[in-house]
Amino acid sequence: MSSTSANSRTSTGGSVTAYLLHRAKPHLPPWLGVGGVGAIGSGAHLLWAGSAGAGVGLTLSAVALTGATWWAGRETSAQRRLHSAITVAAGSAWVTGAALAGPLAGILPDTYLMGGMVLALSWNVRMALRTSPGAAPESADKGLLEKVGLARARIGRTQVEPNRVTAALALDGGTQTNDDVARALVRIASALDLPQSAVRYQPDADSARRGDLVIVPRDMLGETQEWEGPSLPGGSIADPLVIGRYDDGSPLMVWLPGDPEAGRNAAHFLVAGGTGSGKGDAALNLQTEILSRRDVIMWLSDPKAFQDFRPLLPAYDWAVEGGAGTEAMVEALQQVIPARTGWLGQHSYRQWSTAAAETQTDPAHSCRPDRTPCGCPGMPYMVAWMEEAANTLRALGDDAFTGIAQEARSAGVSLVVSLQRPSYDQMSTSTRASLPSVIALGCDPRDEGFSLPESVIDQGAHPGAWGNRKPGYCYVVSGGIDPERYACPGRTQQFTPASVSLMETLAQWAVRNGATADPITAGAARAVAGRAYSGRHADTAETEGQHPMQEQDDETTGSRLSPEETAMDPEQDLPAPGQGDDAPLFTLTAAHKPTPEEARELFARALEEFEAAGQMIVGPKDFMEWCDANGYSRPWVSARLRDAAAEGRLEPTNTTGRWRIVPTLTPA
Repeated sequence: MSSTSANSRTSTGGSVTAYLLHRAKPHLPPWLGVGGVGAIGSGAHLLWAGSAGAGVGLTLSAVALTGATWWAGRETSAQRRLHSAITVAAGSAWVTGAALAGPLAGILPDTYLMGGMVLALSWNVRMALRTSPGAAPESADKGLLEKVGLARARIGRTQVEPNRVTAALALDGGTQTNDDVARALVRIASALDLPQSAVRYQPDADSARRGDLVIVPRDMLGETQEWEGPSLPGGSIADPLVIGRYDDGSPLMVWLPGDPEAGRNAAHFLVAGGTGSGKGDAALNLQTEILSRRDVIMWLSDPKAFQDFRPLLPAYDWAVEGGAGTEAMVEALQQVIPARTGWLGQHSYRQWSTAAAETQTDPAHSCRPDRTPCGCPGMPYMVAWMEEAANTLRALGDDAFTGIAQEARSAGVSLVVSLQRPSYDQMSTSTRASLPSVIALGCDPRDEGFSLPESVIDQGAHPGAWGNRKPGYCYVVSGGIDPERYACPGRTQQFTPASVSLMETLAQWAVRNGATADPITAGAARAVAGRAYSGRHADTAETEGQHPMQEQDDETTGSRLSPEETAMDPEQDLPAPGQGDDAPLFTLTAAHKPTPEEARELFARALEEFEAAGQMIVGPKDFMEWCDANGYSRPWVSARLRDAAAEGRLEPTNTTGRWRIVPTLTPA
């Protein structure tokens, strides 16, 4: 029993001794340094006692060693640098004195014992404070910052979330700024072996040297997410539109109408991305969200003949393929916007709200002087979408959308412009400034500055790093989104062939349940575009897959045949041509010059033909075939265009040489 107790005491004593030695080891170097200084001073005295030359050399060496210590500590903290310099200066001064006078001369023994002990203990205290619980040790984070040129920066509180690390960063005052971090982001990504888009910096708006460093170690967007339908069918356009997800898995949402309570203005969007970047899917995500809401109408211009949007055609209030149709749509927008603004002002709306889309039964929104409910039909929100807008900008001029974008917000209208490269040679600076909200997909690295604000690029957003290798990846900058999210990559949902059936179903739902154009919007559009604008009506639901602009001859729309055509027997052969059937309306020989009355009638009939065909924007080039058929020259047509403009049948457009046909009044 006694043997066991003795062994236990021996084991316990050994463990305690080993523990104490282990804890003491880190604190031994300063004491060993003090002992080394004493040994060096004593040995130097044996060599250079009383030597004047040695005294000079030792003094210069002490100064040089102290200066070298100060220089070497430039990357460390100010306290550590000063502490090191004082320690080296004190030790080298004592060695010099001991070498010349002897280690036991005068006060040298006392300064050695007391000063050496104080210096050694000061380093022990410093080490104890640095390694005490709750203190921030020298870590790999510090080493990382040193590698990327931010050695003096301090990492503060760190928040660790699933697939996201956010660290507060405080830079060295007076020598480092937030711009230094922006330039170092690519080096940080390299040091962590992550893609460039995984590291971003969110500067503090109230400080030039503070911000949050955000690291997303795993790309959660690598797996595509197929579109499964709109997020809120039957909801309001004022509700958020979900078009994809962020790299941390949260939904990617945008808003179109403004909201005074949230401090958000109505949004105009620029959708920009190179070939193969997924711009078509991004457009479909946003359009299906819009068309699934109950209080919005959409106009679409697509020079690509609805290649991506054909399943949705019945849902649009007006859709054109480009060319003259787009010219008419742009002209109509310029008239629709002030008409809508006037209606909203008459009904006491400072901007469009969901109440404006309902029948006006609230006295606070009555247009009557006595403020009794007016019962006016509501005005749905409106979206004008210009797909492949580079073609339109080339045809109409780079300022075609500037006025529309500047005035549309107050009218409850959002403009969406989609093109591959929003550079200065594609659109003017004024037009680009009028489209502050952007969905920026992959692009050429040289085009990043055209798509995103410089401040967002400085935070680490680089769509040029994707190019066309990651379709659907995007950055979204818009009102309603937390600015800290601007540099967070997201990805839109993918549309596959299996999505076509669901899109067609959505289009038919929109025909039956979606909003139709209010009288003010429809009236202003018809006043400009005439028959080119027909609007979408609920009765088009009976037409499977047919665009509202296509003619229908059934009991719903009524027969479009004249009485003479109705009386004709389709089985009976046509009668043989009689004498004079092929005579021209006006017999004009080469030497015959038409009278002014004949010229006006000929030209008026030509304008009626264009109007009947839905082409409301014309110019001399549109009359070339007509001139060849009737034997007139281009100058003659130009003169007739000026006459028609003087008579009010034509109005000039923003494009030189292009005229808008003023629709003729149709008898009731």
